[in-house]
Amino acid sequence: MTEFQKMSQGLPYDAMDPELVGLRRRARSLCWRLTTTDPGDERAVAAIIGELLPNVKKAYITPPFFCDYGINIFADDWFYCNAGCVFLDPAIIRIGGGTLFGPNAQIYTATHPVHPEKRRSGVEFAKSVFIGINAWIGGSSILCPGVSVGENTVIGAGSVVTRDLPPNVTAAGNPCRIIKYIGEDPEAR
Repeated sequence: MTEFQKMSQGLPYDAMDPELVGLRRRARSLCWRLTTTDPGDERAVAAIIGELLPNVKKAYITPPFFCDYGINIFADDWFYCNAGCVFLDPAIIRIGGGTLFGPNAQIYTATHPVHPEKRRSGVEFAKSVFIGINAWIGGSSILCPGVSVGENTVIGAGSVVTRDLPPNVTAAGNPCRIIKYIGEDPEAR
């Protein structure tokens, strides 16, 4: 099994494997090109996004944008990223259509061993993140490795999502907690 296969399956992997280093360099180069391309040249911008995110139907991205690989980001419909978004994607990030990301929103799938000696060895692992359709991830929010966000869920700015969130809720805070259910009668609780 290659280090890429291990990484994509959530198994411990060597992040300094030459194939992985090359894939990260490719993504950094494409992110840089996206940031430095004239935003008025919509055809060039779309081509760069298509090359960076080949498993995404359509993404509207306001640069700067950063991802580790790009190839582990999946979306069957469009999504929007405001400026400064960071998607660390050693594991799969699946984004539901119509999802909005505020400025500086971040998704982390990458993680490291807790034990210091294992961490120093350079071994890493990753946990996939799943986001349902029509979610709204507020500015400067962080989605931690392994979380799922339900469809239509709204996450308040600056939140840190450490646990799964169900569909149709508004949630905020650090750690992120449900504030209310969308569409629910406030008198019902």
